[in-house]
Formats: sequence, structure tokens, C-alpha cells
Amino acid sequence: QVQLQESGPGLVKPSQTLSLTCTVSGGSITTAYYYWSWFRQPPGKGLEWIGYIAYSGMTYYSPSLESRTSIFRDTSKNQFTLQLRSITPEDTAVYYCARGPPGATRWLESDYRGQGTQVTVSS
Repeated sequence: QVQLQESGPGLVKPSQTLSLTCTVSGGSITTAYYYWSWFRQPPGKGLEWIGYIAYSGMTYYSPSLESRTSIFRDTSKNQFTLQLRSITPEDTAVYYCARGPPGATRWLESDYRGQGTQVTVSS
């Protein structure tokens, strides 16, 4: 059974960089051919795909967030991390990590997901 767990600060100030880590157990993030994604859901809005890192280490980001986003991994810890720069209150959301098939960018395509972590951007 694969399990994903998000961790990071619950409150971040505007203009700072948000860093969230997803720790994976029960399976390796380097196992072909899985892709590991970040999603978010702002209050009262739908789920938004942020980006993914593939089993190979290749990354791809949502065009709307690409300029502020980085995803990298630590294979020794079986973790992958989201960094979102220059955050604003509009980045307030529940953030989720998930596993999906190659190229997956939709929530329903993921087969394992974390429980989510609330991030509030406020001064």
C-alpha cells in the first residue's frame, strides 16, 4: 500500500517561498513509470494541478504557475518537494501530493493521494 504524506508550514507570509514536502512510503518514487504531482484547492474553488516530477526526475509545471514553481526530489528519503515563490494570499489553499500514470495532470487520474495540508498566506 502506497502512502503519501504532505508536510510543511501552515502559515506563510506574502512574498516568501512556500516549501512543501511529500514523503512516500510503500513504494519508490523512482519506480517506472509513475509521475508524482502536486495539486491544490483554494477555498471555494476546484482542484488545480501545479506540476509533477517523473520517476526519471523530469519535471513539468502548469503554465500558469511555471514561473514561480520548482519541484525536486530526494531519492534517499523517498520525498519530493514543491517550492512556490513570491506567494500571495491567492496561493492560500489545501495542497495535495499524488501519484499518477505518465503525464497525468488530472486529480482523477491519480491512484494514491495524500490527505492534504492547509497553507494560509497572510501577514
